[in-house]
Amino acid sequence: MKQWWRRWTYEVPLAIGDALWEVLVVQFAALLDRLTVRKVIAFIPIVILIGAYYHSIPIPPELMLIGDFLAYIDIFSVLFLVGVLSRITTILFVVKQAAARIASLAGSVVAHLQRLDVRHRRQRGAPTRPRRKPDQSEDDRAYGGMWGQVALA
Repeated sequence: MKQWWRRWTYEVPLAIGDALWEVLVVQFAALLDRLTVRKVIAFIPIVILIGAYYHSIPIPPELMLIGDFLAYIDIFSVLFLVGVLSRITTILFVVKQAAARIASLAGSVVAHLQRLDVRHRRQRGAPTRPRRKPDQSEDDRAYGGMWGQVALA
């Protein structure tokens, strides 16, 4: 009998207290750790519906529409993200095209500069090579190659 008394006055209340502590404190704290804003927003329409059916006061349709909007916020956020991603891909395409054009322009500028041979330019005032004096005078050149000798004879 003493053991029965000890069990029902000591062990059972302690087991109930431990179970209540586990459910009301430990598991509730774990639930709060996992709680996100998205879950809270998804729970708001349920609270509005419970309030609508519990009270005899009618809830205006605006509150019901707010509840629907909050319930469908995932769809709106997905549509928004798709719109943002399409803009990002467009911007990346334009940047890629601009980079390709800049690279081709730089290549053509380098090729043009090599054609101009900018690196080996002569300095101004540098002496030029003396030109070779022609064998014939200006009078001889006037008659042409063969006629020059005939004209002299």
